[in-house]
Amino acid sequence: MGRSKVFVAKSVSDRVIEYISKYCDCEVWDNEKSIPRDVLIEKMKDVDGLIITPGIKVDKELLNNSPKLKVVSNMAVGYDNFDISAMKEKGIIGTNTPNILDDSVADLIFALVLSTARRVAEMDRYVRANKWKASDEKELFGIDVHHKTMGIIGMGRIGEAVAKRARLGFDMNVMYYNRHRKLEVEEKLDIKYAGLETILKKSDFVVLMTPLTKETYRLMDHHEFETMKDTGIFINASRGQTVNEMALIGALKNGDIRAAGLDVFENEPIKKDNPLLDLENVVLLPHLGSATEETRFNMAMMCAESVIKVLQGEEVKNIIPEFK
Repeated sequence: MGRSKVFVAKSVSDRVIEYISKYCDCEVWDNEKSIPRDVLIEKMKDVDGLIITPGIKVDKELLNNSPKLKVVSNMAVGYDNFDISAMKEKGIIGTNTPNILDDSVADLIFALVLSTARRVAEMDRYVRANKWKASDEKELFGIDVHHKTMGIIGMGRIGEAVAKRARLGFDMNVMYYNRHRKLEVEEKLDIKYAGLETILKKSDFVVLMTPLTKETYRLMDHHEFETMKDTGIFINASRGQTVNEMALIGALKNGDIRAAGLDVFENEPIKKDNPLLDLENVVLLPHLGSATEETRFNMAMMCAESVIKVLQGEEVKNIIPEFK
């Protein structure tokens, strides 16, 4: 029997490729552009293990063209790009990369909090346009972050890392909403559980950190933005489809909320005619949550280790719960 084959659908570190190559034949899509769907499907004819990013859908079309596939590893925590039932039907295991990106994503969320509150990106554009006013001009004022109230919707590991920064770094009052209460986290960080309506009404910063499910699709809609303070700031680093983007645009234009910081969008990459691009009171990032050299290397290596363990019949810790 020949060696198994692993296909990596994204450029990764040579160290990751060297690790995989010790155990399996390895091919990598070493291109800055995303792999075209037809090319990926063609590659899958003799692949046993696949490493991908969330932008690649693992659906029936892909699986029906992958006769040897045994494992797919997603270089992310979320896995809404997986057709779980179709994968289980074919006996294909799915893994992800929990834990190692929590702090990097939490750092980025706070970058959005500070950027929106103190209008960092807007003022950068202001200075580059050769404008300048004295710092006591109200036209340039932002709002404080310290000692304000943050409401976190979704208290997973990343939500906890955000709460820790808010409480210990900025002396913020923190409330959270989650499917299940986290009593240990409440006690450890001195944060409070609250209902969604309370979070929206009382928070100066609303941070959305839920996975994308049927229940969370467009969780933030017209009513939710109207419920927020008109001085409130909305931050989304979860998935773009958890927000009705047109409702958010309306809230930003109408003054229903003060500002927003977004790392994700309903359609990615964002379309050129998206009204968000014309608004000054929103900070936009191209889905960079875990995008540091250290974290992305660790994520790729975790994917590689998971794929090799599955192919060798060893136990894997980070199998997605639905496959256990």
